[in-house]
Amino acid sequence: MSNHLSPVFGFAGAFTTMFTNKKHFTNAIIGALVALSIIALVLSLVKIEDVTLPPTVKYGMVFDAGSSHTSLFVYEWDSDKENNTGVVSQTLSCDIQGQGISSYANDPPKAGDSLRECLDKALKVVPAAKQRDVPAYLGATAGMRLLREQNSSAADQVLAEVAKTMREYPMAFKGARILTGEEEGAYGWITINYLLDSFTKYSPKAHTWVHPEAASIFGALDLGGASTQISFMPQGSMINWNEASKFTLYGYNYNIYTHSYLCYGQHEMLKRLAKELIVESPSSTRVDHPCYPKDYNETLSLSSFCTSPCTNQSDPRLPLGDRNVTLEGRGNASRCLAALKKLFNFSACGQSQECTFDGIYQPLVRGQFIAFSAFYYNFKFLNLTEGQSLATVRESIEQFCRRSWEDLSSSYPQENPERLPKYCANANYILTLLLDAYKFNETSWKNIFFQMKAGGADIGWTLGYMLNLTNMIPVEAPVRVKGHIPSLWAAAIAFIILTLALGLAALLLLLWV
Repeated sequence: MSNHLSPVFGFAGAFTTMFTNKKHFTNAIIGALVALSIIALVLSLVKIEDVTLPPTVKYGMVFDAGSSHTSLFVYEWDSDKENNTGVVSQTLSCDIQGQGISSYANDPPKAGDSLRECLDKALKVVPAAKQRDVPAYLGATAGMRLLREQNSSAADQVLAEVAKTMREYPMAFKGARILTGEEEGAYGWITINYLLDSFTKYSPKAHTWVHPEAASIFGALDLGGASTQISFMPQGSMINWNEASKFTLYGYNYNIYTHSYLCYGQHEMLKRLAKELIVESPSSTRVDHPCYPKDYNETLSLSSFCTSPCTNQSDPRLPLGDRNVTLEGRGNASRCLAALKKLFNFSACGQSQECTFDGIYQPLVRGQFIAFSAFYYNFKFLNLTEGQSLATVRESIEQFCRRSWEDLSSSYPQENPERLPKYCANANYILTLLLDAYKFNETSWKNIFFQMKAGGADIGWTLGYMLNLTNMIPVEAPVRVKGHIPSLWAAAIAFIILTLALGLAALLLLLWV
């Protein structure tokens, strides 16, 4: 019997030995797992540091409701801000079809409807999750200032309709209001100096935004349809602080002179000029217009002067009744200049150099200026935005004014036929405004730069408005999480992976056994 049982007992002994060895091996793996887990745990707990996550992107939008058109601008900036002012960039620019919102005085709901196309475009560039937090503003300028003077209830109804439309969209509507002329000028000044890095500039070496040590602060010259603005930092202190605006931007204080002249925008200027020419020949139905091209005629009714407060003042020289008058172009630059100067009351300033016209105080201009809006558009058409001397500018304008309507219309077939005959008057008006009113001269003319864009953004008051408003938007606290230095984090991950691998091996071994 022992011969039959001995193989069985031999196999059992071998199995027992193998099981015992694998048990020891399994215990060894489990021990290693415990050790590695402890090491990984220790590495994950030591050298923990607070890590600041990148700031989130904030958005804001501003409607520029001007006298002749409306535009929407969408801006974005990081939530942490720089010295309490957002470093803002332009994300979207959208021009609304049609005239300015003041043109809808007789049908206010259309003013609100006119905004929808651009609002729809804005929602496509702002992430859906952020839309309800986007502050949205509408600022109306000189066109609405004139409407408010003429019919305040109509102006209120227009603003109510645009506000109603904006509230229908998923955004944080903050208001629709009429800006003062001084606000418009001051915010344009902020825009220019922001875009030209006068306030703050990124330093690749320091990896941060710094305040330029010798910042060249620019002045701003803005010419719209119904008003014009001048804003700059004068030398020393100003005599009349009623014309001053104060701002704190990027931790620095700025005091600037700014003044706005209502009724001195180019569209209102053309109306006032036409009225002045007509009252000089009250009985005529055909009146010479020195600024219009030869052989160009424009017919208008006397009642058209009643549509604007700039020309609606009672004037005993103006013919009674409503009849049509035809303005006949003569293309005479010198007579054009003389007629334009009659629109200003220069005698009220006497011999003072710190006065523009109508007795309005202005310090002597100093430094460099950016001339934008209609200053730029008119001179760009005449190819006068490349820093030409004043003598060259005058000669070019005189030559342009001498050209006939037939010559101009055939030479510029793509130009708007309503704008083309006005360039002579507009250009001479710009010369009168800059030289006779603002007191630029042959030397300081070289400090005027005509441009409409800088740093990839449009020059205008809206960016300055948003920059100033970001001072009022609370700084978002940076998000902090717990984190490791990279080398320890990598070691901890390596031990965790090794622990998982050994754990899997032990599990397979136990299953096999």
